Amino acid sequence: MSDPVQEKRKVVIDCRDVSVRYLTGDFKSIGLKEYILRRIKGDYHVTEFWANRDVTFRLYAGDMLGIIGNNGAGKSTLLKAISKIMVPSHGTIKTRGRIAALLELTSGFDGDLTIRENTYLRGALLGYTRDFMDKKYDEIIRFAELENFQDHYFKQLSSGMRSRLAFAIASLVQSDILILDEVLAVGDGSFRQKSGDKLKQILSSGVTGILVSHSIRQVRALCDKVLWLHRGRQIAFSDDVGKICDDYMKFLQTKKLPEY
Repeated sequence: MSDPVQEKRKVVIDCRDVSVRYLTGDFKSIGLKEYILRRIKGDYHVTEFWANRDVTFRLYAGDMLGIIGNNGAGKSTLLKAISKIMVPSHGTIKTRGRIAALLELTSGFDGDLTIRENTYLRGALLGYTRDFMDKKYDEIIRFAELENFQDHYFKQLSSGMRSRLAFAIASLVQSDILILDEVLAVGDGSFRQKSGDKLKQILSSGVTGILVSHSIRQVRALCDKVLWLHRGRQIAFSDDVGKICDDYMKFLQTKKLPEY
């Protein structure tokens, strides 16, 4: 039976039987001529690897989905497919609205530029105008706790400082869908709390979010739905976040998958 409350909310992300396949083989290391000759001779080898198989879920406006699973479960690949960086091999993904995908926080920075210069550079890459960045610059630096480092070169910063700056800029993103891949694991404990509070503020505006995190505590605190992936396959999708997280923690101890 359909949920009348859900039906009144608009569907923002609809994934149906999504599968993503990688191909590896001889084509990685040979030229076109050699490729053609091997195909003719039948001496051409390709290996298939399915990063995701038959993943299905639906998110409504304002939902926050946590994706959990071991390394290699297919979490980041699924995010890339939803972000339209990759095209599913099978199945469909329908999204509604502007997507902001924060998959690699510290990419797009220049180590030989200062924090100030990199802030404007990153803002430009995200599509912000110079006027907008002028108004937001001080807020970004305060949030990143880098007031005393503005003229330092980016390469001189610690990894934590770099991530704090990246998150501070990225949190300005104005979107309908916000996709986050381990971006809340930045900085020390106090900054992780601050970044989590900032995310809650963003989500309270009606943004639909997806969070990949190895921190079950974060998933419990921030998400109202959870998707569990294992070796590319969907184990569970539920709004009972607590139960699925408990089952996942038991699995990590016993290595036995539950039956749903």
